[in-house]
Amino acid sequence: NEEFSINFHQLNYRDFFKHIKIGDEVWANDSIFKFTIKSIDLEVSKITFLSHSTGRLLNNKGFHVRGIHKDIPFLFKKDKKLIELANKYRLDFIGLSFVRDAKDIEDAKKLIKYSNIISKVETLSAVKNLNDILNKVEFILVDRGDLSTEIGLVKLASYQKNIIEKALFYNKKVFLATQFLKNMEKNPIPTIAEAIDLYNTLKSGIYGIQ
Repeated sequence: NEEFSINFHQLNYRDFFKHIKIGDEVWANDSIFKFTIKSIDLEVSKITFLSHSTGRLLNNKGFHVRGIHKDIPFLFKKDKKLIELANKYRLDFIGLSFVRDAKDIEDAKKLIKYSNIISKVETLSAVKNLNDILNKVEFILVDRGDLSTEIGLVKLASYQKNIIEKALFYNKKVFLATQFLKNMEKNPIPTIAEAIDLYNTLKSGIYGIQ
């Protein structure tokens, strides 16, 4: 129930403010934090949020507002510079974040010279366009944290199962990411639930975890 503000230039996409409105819900840190937008001040280039959560919002955490992905550019300037760097050093893999459809992959392929593409599945659009995406790449990575902010935590397990089954049907390699051993950030061993889930996950036919 406290307010905090972030300047436009503190976000990696300065035009973020153009896609939001007062009252929008914002999710962050794998759906742990929830905010609502209180005001958008164009004169001082500042967005003010009302927090509904308790905790520390760290740097480099994504802000997610449901339903606005289609209007945001797929590749930012920073992304294009990183692709140039990957080309320079002939990196084996490049991961594409927040892919929405096959066109996003095609746009990236025009810039990528040597690397294999790992298409991240973390938006509802990517799930809906999964068949077309799987025809463009050999690898996908399901980022369960970002996907959960898009679809809601309760639906995540069924979505994960369906995505894996479809990818394996297309004979594609699947990585899964987010919170496999979350307890070990603070403790020396995983929880029993984490250990069992990790075993079952690796037996599901996926290629690897992050």
